[in-house]
Amino acid sequence: MKVCTVQQMRAMDKRAIDHYGIPEPVLMENAGLAAYRVLIDRWGPPQGRTLVCCGAGNNGGDGFVVARKILSDGGHPVVLLLGDPSRYRGAALSNFEMLARLEAEVVQFKDLAQTRALIASADRIVDGIFGTGLSKPVRGHYAEVIAAINAAGKPVLSLDIPSGINGDSGQVMGVAVQADATVTFGLPKVGNLLYPGADHGGACYVTRISFPPALTRAPELAIAVNHPPPLPARDPAGHKGTFGDVLFVAGAAGYYGAPYLAAMAFLRAGGGYSRLAAPASVVPVIAAQGSEIVFHPQAETPAGSLAYSNKADLLERTQQVDMLVMGPGLSLDEETVRLVGELAESADLPLLLDGDALTMLSRSPEILTKRRALTILTPHLGEMSRLTGASVDTLLGDPVRHLRAAAHRFPAIIVLKGAASMIGLPDGRVFINRSGCDAMATAGAGDVLTGTIAAMHGLGLALEDAVCKGVFVHGRAGELAAASLGADGVTAGRILDFLPRAVMQERQAAKDPDFRHDKGPTVV
Repeated sequence: MKVCTVQQMRAMDKRAIDHYGIPEPVLMENAGLAAYRVLIDRWGPPQGRTLVCCGAGNNGGDGFVVARKILSDGGHPVVLLLGDPSRYRGAALSNFEMLARLEAEVVQFKDLAQTRALIASADRIVDGIFGTGLSKPVRGHYAEVIAAINAAGKPVLSLDIPSGINGDSGQVMGVAVQADATVTFGLPKVGNLLYPGADHGGACYVTRISFPPALTRAPELAIAVNHPPPLPARDPAGHKGTFGDVLFVAGAAGYYGAPYLAAMAFLRAGGGYSRLAAPASVVPVIAAQGSEIVFHPQAETPAGSLAYSNKADLLERTQQVDMLVMGPGLSLDEETVRLVGELAESADLPLLLDGDALTMLSRSPEILTKRRALTILTPHLGEMSRLTGASVDTLLGDPVRHLRAAAHRFPAIIVLKGAASMIGLPDGRVFINRSGCDAMATAGAGDVLTGTIAAMHGLGLALEDAVCKGVFVHGRAGELAAASLGADGVTAGRILDFLPRAVMQERQAAKDPDFRHDKGPTVV
């Protein structure tokens, strides 16, 4: 499913009206009717009182359509106007005038006490205060009303996006409605899917409002929900090399978990041959946990990190494998920094950089531009900040734009890890991942992701598809672990344990179209 920015949605609205001749009132009517269907599907027929909070723009107009439908089906809508009614234009004005003729109960905001009384008497609330174009923090009586809605504990349906959420970043603009469900119009906006916006929106529904596929599937819409292709069937006559042969350059004194988790995740997710080049003193500790890993003990510095003298040996070993992974638990020893930089520049095969390798390369990012083979980077926000020079707040303010710029600059496939991880490709495409949960905010989870991505490539997916699949499968394993253990009890090792089940479910989903386990928006 495609995803759009606020500006792209405005352009789609305009093209639907100007080119396809779909009048604005039809678009608004379809939006309101779809929202009403979700309202009754989730909370039943419109018995009792429904408070419809409307701002002064088209989001308020959508609310008027919902109110009119509630009224026509025998319910009692109470429309609370939070803006100046004289500002309504076009379809919003027409729908406002319809309500007046129908003698619906329309109340102009007077003070917070009045609003609290209306909320207290309502059985459910429809949020049509702001749309997706909000660009400044919510203040004044708008902020007070939103806080009162959140404090009431009533069922809330938001129209297009929860009021107070930025449509392009998902960030809270001061205060935002906490909805139980959101119906977004045309396509999901970036802010519907990124956190904290995704959390504020509850269950996400999307209605096309009669947009033709030429609009909703247009190639220039380069953002999409991450729905990677199915895994290739396993070769029944295959051997361990058939399912991928990967060299992990990882580990240092005191850093045993990260290399183990990455190398073992490759095997648990379906990979065939996992090789780990680690300092010689580190190998016995990891081998005690992961005897299935093939170890290549390396010379080490006095501090127990990989020595620069290993360069020739490691370059030779890259000739025997399908992919090189560097970073988990490497430490930032100066010899290791030099080694990783030169290996990254010289190794002529797909390379995945994670953890300490990303920190190392952030000192000399030009190395990445010199590579001839494909590169994958898996930074969290802090690492992305170091790589790009942009502050974390700047990245959060427009994450898609900064991800695209970095993927093009390096060039590399970049997984920006977070509550809703995003995959950016050098050609400008971005995929927003919807699997995973807060239980995965635990040390070592990123190392498991590293090995999972490598395994998906080993199983036969092209590199960009392997990255998308690896991110999705990793998130699904975290969900399964949380469902089994509770979110508080999940560790990276337990995510590792659930990788086989996550991969099994992916294979089942490929055979059974009705078996779906992602959390993408529902089309209504």
